[in-house]
Amino acid sequence: MINTQYLAFDIGAGSGRAIVGTLDGCQVTLQEIHRFPNEMVLRNGHYHWDVNRLFEELLQGLTLCVKKHNIIPVSIGIDTWGVDFGLLDGNDQLIGLPFAYRDSLTDEAMEQVFKAIRPKELYSKTGIQFMRFNSLFQLWAMKKKFPNQLLNSSKMLFMPDLLGYLFTGLAFSEYTVASTSQLLNPKTRNWYPDLLIRLGLPIHILDDIIEPGTQVGSLKPEILSNLGIDKISLVAVGAHDTASAIAAIPAEGNNWAYISSGTWSLMGIETDSPIINETSFKYLFTNEGGVGKKTRFLKNITGLWLLQECKKIWDQKEELSYSKLIDQCKKVKPFLSLIDPDDPLFMNPENMPEAISEYCRRTGQAVPETIPEFGRCIFESLALKYRIVLDQLKEVSPHPIEKIHMIGGGSLNTLLCQFTADATGLPVIAGPAEATALGNILVQIACHQGISSLDTLRAYSMNSVKTITYLPKNTKSWEKAAVKMVRFEGAR
Repeated sequence: MINTQYLAFDIGAGSGRAIVGTLDGCQVTLQEIHRFPNEMVLRNGHYHWDVNRLFEELLQGLTLCVKKHNIIPVSIGIDTWGVDFGLLDGNDQLIGLPFAYRDSLTDEAMEQVFKAIRPKELYSKTGIQFMRFNSLFQLWAMKKKFPNQLLNSSKMLFMPDLLGYLFTGLAFSEYTVASTSQLLNPKTRNWYPDLLIRLGLPIHILDDIIEPGTQVGSLKPEILSNLGIDKISLVAVGAHDTASAIAAIPAEGNNWAYISSGTWSLMGIETDSPIINETSFKYLFTNEGGVGKKTRFLKNITGLWLLQECKKIWDQKEELSYSKLIDQCKKVKPFLSLIDPDDPLFMNPENMPEAISEYCRRTGQAVPETIPEFGRCIFESLALKYRIVLDQLKEVSPHPIEKIHMIGGGSLNTLLCQFTADATGLPVIAGPAEATALGNILVQIACHQGISSLDTLRAYSMNSVKTITYLPKNTKSWEKAAVKMVRFEGAR
């Protein structure tokens, strides 16, 4: 039936996809109809996102949906990564391509902002983890290096909202993605304009905030005309991809943590209100917006970016499938070398394998020599990092943590899932891999069917996906390695 089909656009830092979700009773089935690469583009010495090409890819996905698959979705929803944004001028035209968060633009911005607003005060106001590419620091850096762009801007739109604007001509700021900016008050769920005023940044560029599940409006007439249809609406979903992903976790109750595993690993818990105190500041946990007015209390961890960047180098000689690499990693001796995934060395190196080698030399460890040794180093290091963050979460969580839900692409990595169970000593429930697209679609369903309960959406997820449970094994061997990892993190 036409009124049971929805289209999710899910764009990550490495690729994007268009996925149709069909609701049949209380079960959702997913069908991928378009996939495309997404990479930073280098322009005049800076890395940007080619938002115009991304929009063309989304249009192609919508066209394939309607004309090739004969599916007319009730609505579309768009999610992307956080913090990055585009600026519109007084004529509502894009002022340059959006800067990419891995660009060097903000290398010194965070330290400069801290001279005007002390870190503890900034955290107490926003509850957001300090990462040098947060939107606040990007705006500060643009003021210093590209002042004309700010002077000529009338609106700031985060990436999913910017793409939604290109579809509809309607400007808005969806809460979950805006919450990553370090510009919001997580308690009032609205902007903190005095932060911009104190830093001499424009406040008129901040648009009205809307909650996930809001129907924004119809697509532009010219887009609908080219498709030969009358109406498709845009729904503001959990526009930050992690917000959509967490909405789709097939979980009951509260006694669980999550790891949304992709280019980044987002590890945390879901709470009814922000947690902003001395302990959360010490560990620099972040309080971001969630679907259903929940708070995503989490920490950003460098994730499979490490492997993805290594594979780019390795594939220049001979392409190796992920499944074959995982099988080979199983045969490598455990704990030959470990890295802190969040060391600045791994932010955006030209050669990731060499960066890992340099880290191992610097820390007096054996340097990986083979591809499987590099792979095992990455997987073991990520699992041990999850253990460290889990221990920190337990100190502040309002409820016990008895299991971990692993979602996203990393949930398909059997070795990483087992290592995570071994390192943390908790069962790991893996799946769904397409949690973000499923969550995107579930929020669209909630919008059109008037569903207000997040538990109801998760019941749909439980009816729709299969999961695999990994039980802890060999936990003693991970204890010694964990001590080594804590020492590395403390030295950073």
